[in-house]
Amino acid sequence: MTRERTGGRRADQARAVTIEVGVAPYAEGSCLIATGDTRVLCAASVTQGVERWREKSGAGWVTAEYALLPRATHTRTSRERTGAKGRTQEIQRLIGRSLRSVTDMTRLGLYTVTVDCDVLQADGGTRTAAITGAYVALALASEWMLAEGIVEQSPLLEPVAAVSVGLVDGVALLDLDYGEDSTAQVDMNVVGTKSGGLVEVQGTAEGDPFRREQLNALLDLATAGLDTLFAAQARALTTRR
Repeated sequence: MTRERTGGRRADQARAVTIEVGVAPYAEGSCLIATGDTRVLCAASVTQGVERWREKSGAGWVTAEYALLPRATHTRTSRERTGAKGRTQEIQRLIGRSLRSVTDMTRLGLYTVTVDCDVLQADGGTRTAAITGAYVALALASEWMLAEGIVEQSPLLEPVAAVSVGLVDGVALLDLDYGEDSTAQVDMNVVGTKSGGLVEVQGTAEGDPFRREQLNALLDLATAGLDTLFAAQARALTTRR
């Protein structure tokens, strides 16, 4: 069965990805990632010191914050002035976990890197785009720390990225846009490393349960999509140098 997608994409074809680095010049590392019509600004800030609970470890920390700007969507979303809501907390924790999975905290020393991910425009896949862009911002911040003599070797072990997959009208699709995501029978986000490791798999059936063979097919689709993102990350970082 075939399904016509926006832009004529194949079921196994991701949206076009661009990553522009250095867009926030005051940050130690930054990029603007665009996946189709979704755009996320990622900025990494390096600060000396860690939270008190972390001090005795002698190791640093990497964390993230996520925000959806009011007119990133078709209708205005109110700012979260009294603190991050449940969905926002869940996404920023996911971003932080993803980044820490490929970071050697002992190499950071007692420094904290905070990566802010602000969604400028949302058309599905904001959390996956944030993770993919956040890695680039963190990589640039790591280069800055090396150049400044703050660290002796890069704390990063390998790239990490994320992509969405899902079942829409019974068809497995890669990199869902908003229209597809909002009607999907199964919605899944996959975070993986370049070496093939899986950091997190978030999969939910919105109606009937999905089968193991469908899960395997979705993971295979996600793996191919991640390879495209790793290539985009490498291009962005190579261009920077």
